[in-house]
Amino acid sequence: KGYCIDRIAVYMDQKGYENYLIEVGGELVAKGIHQEKQKPWVVGIDDPNQKATTRELITLLSLKNQAMATSGNYRKFKIDSVTGNKYVHIIDPHLGYTKPSNILSVSVLAENCATADAWATTFMSMPLEETKKILIEENLEGYIIYLNVEDEVSIYQTEGFKSQILEKQR
Repeated sequence: KGYCIDRIAVYMDQKGYENYLIEVGGELVAKGIHQEKQKPWVVGIDDPNQKATTRELITLLSLKNQAMATSGNYRKFKIDSVTGNKYVHIIDPHLGYTKPSNILSVSVLAENCATADAWATTFMSMPLEETKKILIEENLEGYIIYLNVEDEVSIYQTEGFKSQILEKQR
């Protein structure tokens, strides 16, 4: 989806649009500002503990001339009725199938959506500590929602991502 969003953004640029927000299923590109509010675009990150009947956000952030992609395992999964095991939709490329993970959601900021999308999905299949290391090495901005050792929802975020947060997180 990230690449498709980038292609739509190129089309918008070619048509002369200077301010727009394009979003499809967790991937987005924000260019310029929100014209009515004369402020950067504001987007939210879903709370992975939300109930199926509601849509709740865990935080809001401002974006201007950036792309963001979010990947998560909290919506698309299946519970085996016999074993109770949870099977998620993201496949570990080393194993060829899904594996248990304490990471619930990863959001990545980048110059283009294809890059943000690739990293967000990749990080979903990696251990948290390895993801943190790569975020630093690759100079990426990320926001990771995960379950800590007490099985409580926790957040790791880079300083650059944190600087764009608008609302206090729960």
